[in-house]
Amino acid sequence: MDKLTILRDISIIIITAKFFGLVARKLKMPQVVGGIIAGLLIGPSVLGFVELSDFISGTAEIGVILLMFSAGLETSITQLKKTGIKATLIACAGVFVPLVCGTILYMCFYGFSSFGNEAFLRAVFIGTILTATSVSITVQALKELGKLTEETGTTILSAAIIDDVIGILVLTIVISFRDPNNKVSDVFLRTAGFFVLAVVFGIVIFKILKVIDKKYPHTQRIPIIGLALALALSYVADRYFGIADITGAFVAGIIMSSLDDSKYIDRKMDVNSYMIFGPVFFASIGLQTDLHTIDTTILLFSLCFVIVGLLSKIAGCGLVGELSGFKGKNALKIGVGMMTRGEVALIVSKRGLEAGMMESKFFTSVILLIVVSSILTPVFLKLLYKESKSVV
Repeated sequence: MDKLTILRDISIIIITAKFFGLVARKLKMPQVVGGIIAGLLIGPSVLGFVELSDFISGTAEIGVILLMFSAGLETSITQLKKTGIKATLIACAGVFVPLVCGTILYMCFYGFSSFGNEAFLRAVFIGTILTATSVSITVQALKELGKLTEETGTTILSAAIIDDVIGILVLTIVISFRDPNNKVSDVFLRTAGFFVLAVVFGIVIFKILKVIDKKYPHTQRIPIIGLALALALSYVADRYFGIADITGAFVAGIIMSSLDDSKYIDRKMDVNSYMIFGPVFFASIGLQTDLHTIDTTILLFSLCFVIVGLLSKIAGCGLVGELSGFKGKNALKIGVGMMTRGEVALIVSKRGLEAGMMESKFFTSVILLIVVSSILTPVFLKLLYKESKSVV
């Protein structure tokens, strides 16, 4: 690909992704949906203006790392400690139930297979996609209702954060099994080894950065170090431990999340992500989705995928919420609040595509789940809180 083609393609992606992102926001949907639609429109499925090149794929890869680094930065260690066991149990249910249900759903459509073979891993990966939770839509809805700081709201927020941590860990393990030479013990040892290294290294680097941050507040050195750390840990995670590179980026964000300037770092990172890397990543999802390969089977699967994705979160998180002391409507609020999907589901899907564990046609199912869950979650939460208020 020549230089001029790169410039043309990137300009088309940025303009269309931002335009459709704004349209999506006006329609009360996540802007990521607009970016994906832009990719579908300008890609081979419709107009064919842009093709997925090595350069676009590389730029999208950086976009993924920045998004996961930002997700780590937004993780509040204090918040996690405050909600503690309840949020952890809810998060575990929010991972386990969708994982099992998604796996069974895939097998019902594409055949049951024995444990450990290629077909089984593909089924488990589809279940892994359903484990992700995007709390941004829920947070916005709870803010509007003035319920974010209540126990139910803070528990949803914490559970969603823990949910993503566990989900990324599951993704790491599942992709590691893609290599037939990997043994179960080796996978867990490598994963544990990385996290041990991350904790030790994280404590050291955090103490150093805390001194720098205190001496030079709001300096651009900290965001630059943060970006380098995210890229370096992504490389180390994948190259030396054989686990997903986005795990390294997420850990880098968590390491820096307790710094006084963590929000400042996030804003600086968001400039790069918002301007170019984010739009390219979301558009690349659309570029990789070929609508011509979609048939009645995948459409029916997508419908079932959405239903299972929503109900499994409500059932898993709601039931454990009930057992944890949230009675009746409050338990249902937790289940509903946990059912939104967003960027993490897309990132997991893209990792599966690159690892050969998912076909691009399944992006249709993921996109549909994101759109439906993003629309229904605020509506259901408002109905639940309105009904609770009227009862009082």
